[in-house]
Amino acid sequence: MTIDLRFGWELSGTGWATCRIADSTSEWQGFASYCTDALADLLHGVAGLYGTFAVQRFSFDLEPAEARWVLRSRGSDVDIAIHRFPDMSTSFDAPDREGTPSWTSTQTRSLLGHVVMEAAQSVLRLHGEDGYLTQWIQHPFPVAALQDLRRLHLQHDGCEREHDVASP
Repeated sequence: MTIDLRFGWELSGTGWATCRIADSTSEWQGFASYCTDALADLLHGVAGLYGTFAVQRFSFDLEPAEARWVLRSRGSDVDIAIHRFPDMSTSFDAPDREGTPSWTSTQTRSLLGHVVMEAAQSVLRLHGEDGYLTQWIQHPFPVAALQDLRRLHLQHDGCEREHDVASP
């Protein structure tokens, strides 16, 4: 298991976001489309790791490809796998094994929750809710999903990293 994780989410054009995730050995980058509520799906997926279901799945529409994230809880650790499918319109219900493995890592839930929460808070600070909707178009900024992840992370992880107390 690596203990180095970096995550970034950047609005990179009207209806597009650049997502990057990297550990000490490799990096994945994808250009998510607004055809799905990708940031909200990510926040809900990570927050779901604090519940009773051991596996969380969500997909980003890369137009036309699908980037499917599969998060598997193993105690306090999470196995993260991103699978690529060539066409989201035909692959959405396909088994994970039919996708091409694009990136994998095992991290603590605390670190994953922290870096995803921090990236989403950075987007909100930079753009505000109105600016986010202007660029993302189809979906408002997922304030409730960010608040849920933040609450769960702070309540359950005992995270010792610095937290932005002024953010939602």
